[in-house]
Amino acid sequence: MNSLNHSKRLRAKIRLAEPYLLDVSDQFWTHPQLAEMFPEFLFMMHSIIRSSVSLINAAAVSAQRRADLDPVSQKIVSYYTTHALEEAHHDDWLLEDIVAMGADRSDVLARLPSPTIASLVGAQYYWALHVHPVSLFGYLAVLEGNPSSVKHLSKIRTKHGLPAEGMRTMVKHARLDPYHRDEIYAQLDELPLTENLSELVALSAFHTIEHIAQALQEILDAHRNEEVIEEATAQAV
Repeated sequence: MNSLNHSKRLRAKIRLAEPYLLDVSDQFWTHPQLAEMFPEFLFMMHSIIRSSVSLINAAAVSAQRRADLDPVSQKIVSYYTTHALEEAHHDDWLLEDIVAMGADRSDVLARLPSPTIASLVGAQYYWALHVHPVSLFGYLAVLEGNPSSVKHLSKIRTKHGLPAEGMRTMVKHARLDPYHRDEIYAQLDELPLTENLSELVALSAFHTIEHIAQALQEILDAHRNEEVIEEATAQAV
């Protein structure tokens, strides 16, 4: 693996780590009651995306502070600054989709995010500020590295009767993320990463995979628990 460039090494590591995420994702997207769980999925995604711009900007500031003495930080300042602009208002898009599904805007914004999502994002702040800001490449590579296609999203929407207004942000990301993914890996290959920094990027990716899978599993488990309660209530009556 050492003969591979940085992007190929990271892709290989992600492939080794992602089977659990793929399994949970498959359970979610093929679930017969997907439509009932979909608003929770949108809230989960909003909980992540609402932090994107501030997280990337924090990494940019951290990189700028190190730039004079650190060639890796010097090279990533511009990328982070540009990518933060590219991610601006995506949380607003998603909030509009959630409202279109019937939720109240103020209720969505007041609702507490899952501790799993707080752990996912919080770790990225820690690594970016206190270890090295290049860590964020692992996080971004997972979140933007394998988007659903527009065709696949259309099939899901039709099969489960989901409103098109609730999937607008997902469709936009299906079109945008392949370009963002290529930019992430191209930038990664230009960086003079040490072995330690390469391991940090992979650690960030592994953490992201684990917590996204856990968050999806929590949605599945909550739905299953609701079904059990409803069944028990019906039997009692």
